[in-house]
Amino acid sequence: MPRPKKTRTKFTDGPEPRHIRKMKQARLEVAAEAARILATEGQHNYHAAKKKAAERMGLSERLALPSNIEVKDALLTYQALYGGQAHQENIDRLRRCAAQAMQLLGDFQPRLVGSVLDGTANSHSRVALHVFIDAIETLVLFLLERGMAFDQQQRQIRWFDGGHRMVQVVVLKLQDVEVEMTVFEPLHLRQSPPSPIDGRPQRRAGLAEVEILLRERTARGF
Repeated sequence: MPRPKKTRTKFTDGPEPRHIRKMKQARLEVAAEAARILATEGQHNYHAAKKKAAERMGLSERLALPSNIEVKDALLTYQALYGGQAHQENIDRLRRCAAQAMQLLGDFQPRLVGSVLDGTANSHSRVALHVFIDAIETLVLFLLERGMAFDQQQRQIRWFDGGHRMVQVVVLKLQDVEVEMTVFEPLHLRQSPPSPIDGRPQRRAGLAEVEILLRERTARGF
């Protein structure tokens, strides 16, 4: 009769070591403070907010910095607890501005991305759009013909292959809100670049989806 095989059992029911518990608690506290900074101080960069939070709390960046996802979860919790009606009204205002911009830019297949879409924007946030054209000069001429003031910028973003690439950004103001348009080639409409938050393809919404979000809020009576 064959002998039964021995199996090794890992004992995981015991309490975590004290230093592990302290590190996890520190990460939660830094995430909460970083979320407050993002919500109230006009900061938009998650890494900068985490570093500032760790410095204020006298904690080591190397050990205590939470992930961007942890900070975003903390931000959603903070806004749900403290944002109230004012936060929701601000999101609606920014989404209405986004819809207006997308109607104006219809020829460039605009897509809404970022904090205005996911509902984490604050009163300092820009409306972020992706637009799709072969040459940025087409967009520049479009705005010049309509007498609209704008700025041109460049930004480095994560790219589909895991590297980074410089992209062209055009920024204008509508209803006292800054609207930034990141320019992509039309072929990139099929694939969204990685999110700086979690590395997954960024969520994009067309005008029809933005209008649905606005109608749903109105229907709920907010």
